[in-house]
Amino acid sequence: MTSANAAWIARDLAHVWHPCTQMKDHEQLPPVPIRRGRGAWLEDFEGKRYLDAVSSWWVNLFGHAEPRINAAVRAQLEQLEQVILAGFTHEPVIALSEELTRLAPPGLTRCFYADNGSSAVEVAVKMSFHYWRNTGHPGKRRFITLANSYHGETLGALAVGNVQLYKEIYQPLLMDVITVPSPDCFARAPGQDWADYSRAQFVHMERALEQHAHEVSAVIVEPLVQCAGGMRMYDPVYLSLLRAACDRHRVHLIADEIAVGFGRTGTLFACEQAGITPDFMCLSKGLTAGYLPLSAVLTTESVYAAFYDDYVKLNAFLHSHSFTGNPIACAAARASLALFGEDDVLTKNQALAAHMGARARELAAHPHVAEVRQRGMIVALELVRDKASGTPYPWQERRGLRIYRHALARGVLLRPVGPVVYFMPPYVVTPAEIDLMVEVAREGIDLATCD
Repeated sequence: MTSANAAWIARDLAHVWHPCTQMKDHEQLPPVPIRRGRGAWLEDFEGKRYLDAVSSWWVNLFGHAEPRINAAVRAQLEQLEQVILAGFTHEPVIALSEELTRLAPPGLTRCFYADNGSSAVEVAVKMSFHYWRNTGHPGKRRFITLANSYHGETLGALAVGNVQLYKEIYQPLLMDVITVPSPDCFARAPGQDWADYSRAQFVHMERALEQHAHEVSAVIVEPLVQCAGGMRMYDPVYLSLLRAACDRHRVHLIADEIAVGFGRTGTLFACEQAGITPDFMCLSKGLTAGYLPLSAVLTTESVYAAFYDDYVKLNAFLHSHSFTGNPIACAAARASLALFGEDDVLTKNQALAAHMGARARELAAHPHVAEVRQRGMIVALELVRDKASGTPYPWQERRGLRIYRHALARGVLLRPVGPVVYFMPPYVVTPAEIDLMVEVAREGIDLATCD
């Protein structure tokens, strides 16, 4: 490591505790200090550049330092940086709410704000439970979730998720939930199409609802892609069936679109591909194009009405965050949403996604790549020890870490999820940059699977 970078690393390791990290790893692989970002690229203090193939943990939509978003944030700084949203309001939060409800699936007319994805899930979970209590059904207090799902790491969000790597140690602190098998199409039989498999898997959800609807407040799912669970994907038919079943059994549907919203799956929101409206839709990450922490829970007039009453009845939703609806974050979000129209982003992404998928599928013949799967601007490659049997690599071997290290050396930021290499780049990525991502991934897979 060069001297300028080394100085920053030493200062970092003296005080910073990094997320989702075994800090001892940094004895061998120090954190990379970043000085600035431009477009799809990050640059360290020695001028080495890294192609941000994972959108800085899935948040960056339009590249780093996007001039129009910069200008919107700068202008808002000159007007109002923060104000309490209890009893007060401001133009950015009003305008953003109007825009989100215009773009969202029909019927989602109310916006409740928090400041990160986990907090949005907490809001939706609490709001669903509280709705049933307010409407005379206090026994509806449990939640149904999918195996291999992830919804965040605060305790409520962790409880309704199912990735054991994050959840197991904290199990004694968590509420009990009902978990049903995932419609994850990686498990389908050879030759079986996604829709048939997802439809067949719905029998488990139907059974759970039949048995537990009287005590269930809501079902929570990540529409179409279980991201932290290894970019596992399923067909929109599952969401269509789920919406109908939730209606039949009088159970809420929470759509966690934190990672998959804002164009990641090919449509602005993943739920659009099933033609459904959830009762709650959680948004964050790309909401501000990665500029500032902000999240929103969109819900319906009927949910809102269940909390609208005289104060003395204590039916209000008394949940708050200090930075709820922060004006600067709202300004960034408004500027980001405007770019979708100004730049015809979803149409342009179709060409980028086609190129990314075509290049990635060239790796499908690799002896250790079991599947190349895609949903819009998300492409994933599943690594296995034995392709014929589907035998995975032991997680202790950390094959993905080998790929990560190789990619850094080659100037690409890839961050595999276990044995899954994925691409989720900013929408400003070019075909040539996609080619580089895929080529570096191929090299890394070769190195990580050569023994």
